[in-house]
Formats: sequence, C-alpha cells, structure tokens
Amino acid sequence: MSEGSGIRGQASWVESPDPRTPVPDPAPVLRAQDVWRVFETGAERLEILRGIDLEVQRGDMVAILGPSGTGKSTLLHVLGALDRPTKGRVLLDSLDVFSYPESRLHELRNRKVGFVFQFHHLLSEFTVLENVAMPLLVAGVARAEALVRAHKVLEEIGFTSRLTHRPAELSGGEKARAAMGRALVNDPAVILADEPTGNLDVTSAAALVELMVRLSSERKITILVVTHNQAVAERATRRLHLAEGRLAEEK
Repeated sequence: MSEGSGIRGQASWVESPDPRTPVPDPAPVLRAQDVWRVFETGAERLEILRGIDLEVQRGDMVAILGPSGTGKSTLLHVLGALDRPTKGRVLLDSLDVFSYPESRLHELRNRKVGFVFQFHHLLSEFTVLENVAMPLLVAGVARAEALVRAHKVLEEIGFTSRLTHRPAELSGGEKARAAMGRALVNDPAVILADEPTGNLDVTSAAALVELMVRLSSERKITILVVTHNQAVAERATRRLHLAEGRLAEEK
C-alpha cells in the first residue's frame, strides 16, 4: 500500500461534468469475493464457507438466516476482519481488508466496522458513556472529545437516561442500546450484528429492530444482521440464506 493511502482510501467514482452522461453507481460498501473458510482437524476438513460472493450497498439492512451451526457467525467474523478467510477477498469501502498487515488490521476494523453481539460485551467497570466512547479512546481520540461524541450518539438513539450507569445496572434492552451506540460512535462503513435480539424480551427486541431500521433508512447506515428472528428478517431490505457453506438470496 502506498504512503498516504491511509485507512479511508480514495473515492471510488467521480461525478461526471456532463449532466447528460450517466454517473456510475458508487462501489458497494462491502464486497466478498470467493470467500472460503476451512478448518482442518487431523484427517477432517470442514468447509464452513464455500465460495461466498456478496455485495452490499450503502443503506442496505441485510438479514442472514440459516440453521444453527452453518457458519453465519463465521461469515460475520470474516467480513468484519476478526477472522481471516482461507481463500478469497473482502473489500470494505473499496479497501482490500486482508492486504493489511496484522499490525494495522485492528485500526481498519476499529474505524470501518461496528459490532453488536448477542451478549453485548460491555466492559463492566465502565459507565454506559465510557463504553460507547471506547472505540474512540482506543483510536487515540482525547477523552473529553470522545465523551462528547459518545453523548451525541446516545442522544441520537434516544438513550441518555443511563449515562453514568454500569452494565450490571442495565436491563437487556438497555445493554443492547448501549452496544448499538458503541457500534455507531466511529461512524463505521458497516455494522455487523450477531443475533442482537437473541436475549431480549419481545418489547426490547422490537425497539432494537426499529432502531436498526431507522438507522438504515434515515442515516443510510449499512447493517448486516445474523438472526433467527423472523420479525427482524421481515424488516430487512434483503434476506440471505446460508446453508452448506453457500449464500443465496431469498425472494
């Protein structure tokens, strides 16, 4: 990678100066090309992902469905640069993710990907505000600025009533909302959510789904969500099914 290319990369298209000339669509926010993830244990070879091809546009909310144990979480981990594919490429904002050395991969991941997990993974010793600010602090943003930006995100998602509370003092729905704020704070290219409603009651799950739909439609946040919840899947703009290591679009 050339000096000065940085994490942000360059614009993927240029607006035409002639209004009569069609302007190409922007490149997909997320693209997977022939992605395989294979685990070998002794004589056994497990092909978890088998030639995944995927393109996701800005503002898409994509639900990934499929039976348990088919590799949905593995797919999210590869797309989010938490796990390297055995073969294939992942491009995020037109950046070839796995061309980055390990020493810089965490930087790209922190800037470009927001994660929301089923068990939230909030840090117990920190307040809600501090948890939401954590990706900024890790990126080297000054504490005062990080807290201001975190507060703005929590205002946007309507969750400012528990700023000084710690995770043990929160309900499941409140933990999920704090986790969503943390995922948003760095203004990522994509949010990857792994069963985010899995441990929530019906009311809290519905509120979280509404928030994801609003972020997708109004702010054009790109969201991929692994889910078994049909109510979540029905609100997505696209539905994909993963089975036997292959991904197919549901009509």
